[in-house]
Amino acid sequence: MTTILALDLGTTTGWAMLCDGTITSGSQSFKPQRFEGGGMRFLKFKRWLSDMKYCGTYGIDAVYFEEVRRHAGVDAAHAYGGFLAHLTAWCEHHQIPYQGVPVGTIKKSACGKGNASKEEMVEEARAIVKNVSDHNEADAIHILMYAINNEN
Repeated sequence: MTTILALDLGTTTGWAMLCDGTITSGSQSFKPQRFEGGGMRFLKFKRWLSDMKYCGTYGIDAVYFEEVRRHAGVDAAHAYGGFLAHLTAWCEHHQIPYQGVPVGTIKKSACGKGNASKEEMVEEARAIVKNVSDHNEADAIHILMYAINNEN
């Protein structure tokens, strides 16, 4: 059985996983603590990925992530770039295929239109997973559904 991890990368990373035929999801904060250096969030992210890797019998078969091309702020862009760099390096190290999915593609797949609002995305996600905590988790759920429906 295929194990897929879907991620909405950011300081609060949304995640969804298909593991042993069951979908689980949530969001994980990588907000730096008061006395931590700037790189600690990425070390925590990498450790978290390694913990997630051991779902199912054989680990993760594929990783899908939201491919963002435009950011509202410089800090968000820098954080996204750092998470993306660590994710792709981690996937390469563990020989796990990975693929980015454009934001508009995710929204169109989930809501039928490429400019769906955060609220619409959360509402649609709740039809799949009842207790969706935030828009990050909702996006990850939709990335996972896109991956399931389009995996070759």
